[in-house]
Amino acid sequence: MPRQLFVTTALPYANGHFHIGHIMEYIQADIWVRFQRMQGHQVHFVGADDAHGAPIMIAAQKVGKTPQQFVADIAAGRKPYLDGFHISFDHWSSTDSPENHELAQSIYRALKAEGLITVRPVEQMFDPEKGMFLADRFVKGECPKCGAKDQYGDSCEVCGAVYAPTELKNPYSALSGATPVLKTSDHHFFKLSDPRCFEFLESWTQDGKLNAGVAKKIKEWFTKDENGEGGLGDWDISRDAPYFGIEIPDAPGKYFYVWLDAPIGYLASLKSYFTAGGPLQKYGEARSFEDFMADPAVEQVHFIGKDITYFHTLFWPAMLKFSGRKLPTQVNVHGFMTVNNGEKMSKSRGTGLDPLKYLSIGMNPEWLRYYIAAKLNANVEDVDFNRDDFTARVNSDLVGKYINIASRAAGFIAKRFGGQLTATLGEDGRTLLSTLQAGRTGITELYEARELGKVLREIMLLADRVNEYVDANKPWELAKLEGQDARLQEVCTVGIEAFRLLSIYLKPVLPALVAHVEAFLQTAPLTFADADVLLGAHTIGSYQHLMQRVDPKMLDALFEAPPAPVVEAPKPGGEDIAPTITIDDFTKIDLRVAKIVNAEHVEGSTKLLRLTLDVGEGRTRNVFSGIKEAYQPEDLIGKHTVMVANLAPRKMKFGVSEGMVLAASHADEKGTPGIYVLEPLAGAQPGMRIR
Repeated sequence: MPRQLFVTTALPYANGHFHIGHIMEYIQADIWVRFQRMQGHQVHFVGADDAHGAPIMIAAQKVGKTPQQFVADIAAGRKPYLDGFHISFDHWSSTDSPENHELAQSIYRALKAEGLITVRPVEQMFDPEKGMFLADRFVKGECPKCGAKDQYGDSCEVCGAVYAPTELKNPYSALSGATPVLKTSDHHFFKLSDPRCFEFLESWTQDGKLNAGVAKKIKEWFTKDENGEGGLGDWDISRDAPYFGIEIPDAPGKYFYVWLDAPIGYLASLKSYFTAGGPLQKYGEARSFEDFMADPAVEQVHFIGKDITYFHTLFWPAMLKFSGRKLPTQVNVHGFMTVNNGEKMSKSRGTGLDPLKYLSIGMNPEWLRYYIAAKLNANVEDVDFNRDDFTARVNSDLVGKYINIASRAAGFIAKRFGGQLTATLGEDGRTLLSTLQAGRTGITELYEARELGKVLREIMLLADRVNEYVDANKPWELAKLEGQDARLQEVCTVGIEAFRLLSIYLKPVLPALVAHVEAFLQTAPLTFADADVLLGAHTIGSYQHLMQRVDPKMLDALFEAPPAPVVEAPKPGGEDIAPTITIDDFTKIDLRVAKIVNAEHVEGSTKLLRLTLDVGEGRTRNVFSGIKEAYQPEDLIGKHTVMVANLAPRKMKFGVSEGMVLAASHADEKGTPGIYVLEPLAGAQPGMRIR
């Protein structure tokens, strides 16, 4: 009976276009899916956009769109990538679909019924201007370890320190610039620390569903260190409004954290596909999504990157297990993609590999499919794109070894024998073809195990054997000899038969190329079962060149750094210089050195400090200054600064302000800690005029 497979890739976050890491993962999964289909198995290969979360909500607000429209616009740009690299998803959906809302809430209710949901208060940074709780990455400030400014709320990019957002010095909201306050809210937790979860996961992660290296790494996550830290902790699965996501049942103002509903999106996309009648159209299968998922024979296979292993090997299987649903059969983890010996990709340095640029300059997508496959294995290893290696593999393997076989034999068959192959083969030819047919077993086993690099090495070794046969029999010389027509037809027939067998084995990697091969050979779409028989006395079509060599100039264009953007004349401090004034205008402003005698917070104000200033008048002045977010009062007392001494007094809510303290800031940093009170050099005394 054919296997029934449900296959997914990680859901891309819908805040940007696909990058080369996405394409690498999709190519790996697509090759495996095509292999299974060529084996006669039923495969449902689905994907979706990961549509929820605060980053998408905020990005949509910035461009004046609803989150739904923002996500839809991103989704509309997916097709050129998927079609361009021959990615064969059956269905593409979104985690904001009705199916995902229903499934996420259903799974939550089941977990709650199992006693695995708990609610407890959490203290978190809150933006008083935006009226929302802030994720760690939306809180910025000075690193508590090294003092670097503008660091995120969870780690410092300068010294590498890791900390809680409450440890930041002078914190501010990255969304509004306001000083965040600590606020408590009830959060919902999935009790991953429950002994039932621990027992299940400790067994499930070690029973062969995962790569051995991944399973070993996961084992470390179950163990607490000498300080009692580590091990499986409860998982915070809720976020407070405003939030773009799925509402938690019976919890007004609470939404599922995006990582709860994202993997459920796999199931939702499949359900959407079944509801639309996809399986019925493809396989004549009329059963429902629920019946399909209840079938013990159905295999659920995920392809993911190593950075999201924790979610897919702990939270996801535990959610499925204790909500009574099918568990993953495989979770296949891969590494990242680098360029030129491990260098991190960077568009600005010309080391980025842009998938659409690759296609737009005319590079063959199957060059990249072949190259990525040649580098992939079942381990969690990074894949490095090296331009010289890329050129050599494509030109030597694909064109020099594989395509060359057809080009050396097809011309003679067409011109001398009307396209007719012969069924009469000599012992050496039959032996060679039998060797190629016998290679099917090992090749299919390697495909199944995702050892794609080994698959292609085995195929190219077989191609070497075929080229050795052609070189030994020299059809170009046989064509010149009298009475050698039968031998010429036989040798060229062996070449074409061998080319067909190699094409069968390469088809999962090179689907578009092999479609042209099928047209040239005048055969039905090739499957692995076709490797068991030969064409015999079959008539082939006319040969057209199947693949060009890589031109190094294309790689120059691919990695060419983008042109430097046109830079307008700089605006000092982020704003244009004010209109010209005369010296008479300037002398109207009386700037004086002032000593800050006292500084204190202003009750009821989030921005003002009350400064008591000595301007050498025999009395002090009261001045309110909007510098609270940048300075603590005690740090200002005793310092000298500059003030506008002849500014008309201004009556404010908190009292009368008798002047203005001068401070510098960037035009784009209003309300942030980027405020600097002017301070004269040592020797300046209160009352001295600034001239």
